[in-house]
Amino acid sequence: MGRTREAGCVAAGVVIGAGACYCVYRLTWGRDENEIIWNEDDDEEEESRNISETGKGAKANAGAGARARLQGDSKAKGEVAVELKSGPDVKAAAHSKAESGGGLEAKAKALFSTLKEQASAKAGKAAKLGTIFGTRALAPGFPCLGVRGGGCHPVRNGARAGSKDSGKSKGRTRNKSTRTPAMLWPVRKGKFNFPYKIDDILGATDLQKVLNILERSNDPFIQEVALVTLGNNAAYSFNQNAIRELGGLPIIAKLIKTKDPIIREKAYNALNNLSVNSENQGKIKTYISQVCDDTMICRLDSAVQMAGLRLLTNMTVTNHYQHLLSYSFPDFFALLFLGNYFTKIQIMKLIINFTENPAMTRELVSCKVPSELISLFNKEWDREILLNILTLFENINDNIKNEGLASSRKEFSRSSLFFLFKESGVCVKKIKALANHSDLVVKVKVLKVLTKL
Repeated sequence: MGRTREAGCVAAGVVIGAGACYCVYRLTWGRDENEIIWNEDDDEEEESRNISETGKGAKANAGAGARARLQGDSKAKGEVAVELKSGPDVKAAAHSKAESGGGLEAKAKALFSTLKEQASAKAGKAAKLGTIFGTRALAPGFPCLGVRGGGCHPVRNGARAGSKDSGKSKGRTRNKSTRTPAMLWPVRKGKFNFPYKIDDILGATDLQKVLNILERSNDPFIQEVALVTLGNNAAYSFNQNAIRELGGLPIIAKLIKTKDPIIREKAYNALNNLSVNSENQGKIKTYISQVCDDTMICRLDSAVQMAGLRLLTNMTVTNHYQHLLSYSFPDFFALLFLGNYFTKIQIMKLIINFTENPAMTRELVSCKVPSELISLFNKEWDREILLNILTLFENINDNIKNEGLASSRKEFSRSSLFFLFKESGVCVKKIKALANHSDLVVKVKVLKVLTKL
């Protein structure tokens, strides 16, 4: 039995050796002997550079782990090289090991160990490349909320992994300067799961929880989600009363003082929905002057400015709080001239609210306005712009007649709205030129205005 077992082992060794030789032949067929997949010196330079720039996280890559194991085992380090060997080199290494061990079985083991070492080295390089070219990870947070660029706009830190040419050229070496640098994105220190979705309709108990979160948190992500949640719930009349009774108005209004424009915008939107309720307006009037000042000095045509204008428009629908904004009339008309299309529409809606209150007429027509406002009567503007500017002119003209201000023309300067609309005669000429406008609705409005002159 001993001889039979020995013969079987020899036969198995022959078969294994033949298979190994065939595998080596297939793997090394057509390979360029001068081709170098990676350089050990370059690996060490790359590792040190990655460690210094990306921190401790880069030490966990597979290539570094493989080299650590190879350095710990001096025998394996002497036998395994980082560079992949070509076909003749593999056969030579296997032949040397076979001579030391003797026999076909030893030769087969030498071939398999060499192939295994090459495969592990290749896997280590692939893992390293996967680490370098891996996808960047965004900071955990809330889903984007639409306007925030967002919802969420993560800001790049500007840290880029430097590139360094090795200066060595053996065969087709890799050019490290062409690698895509890793981008570092801000990561929030703490993870917080908001208990509700922004479009959930909440009851009084849940609204109280959201208000508590908003009051205690300084995280802009949490503040934004809480404000959007409250603003969406404030669109319903039953929640408008609930938020006021829970003391939510001062909590929301406190955030209009923040420097973050996105938080201010969300706070204005929430207050805008709450201001539909007349009782809420009585509470919000405390902050209306601050909202007006911030709206005038913030970036032109920004989302914060539009949100502030919408809140001011809602607060001036009735006549109760219009006198709180009379000092800003010149700023409103300047913004009407400077703003883009959407800003012009919103500011005209705000001014029209003042023109519908006869008690505000004297202050309105006595303010200084840019003479370029006359350009809004040109037929190149679309229907909405023309209808709003014609309504504004019609209301002011009616109020001047009803208040008897036509006889007091000496009180108004040549740069006032009264002189531009009533005394210069330029507006009347512009309006008459619109009588042949192609839009039927505009034509009807023009004829209505002209009949009142």
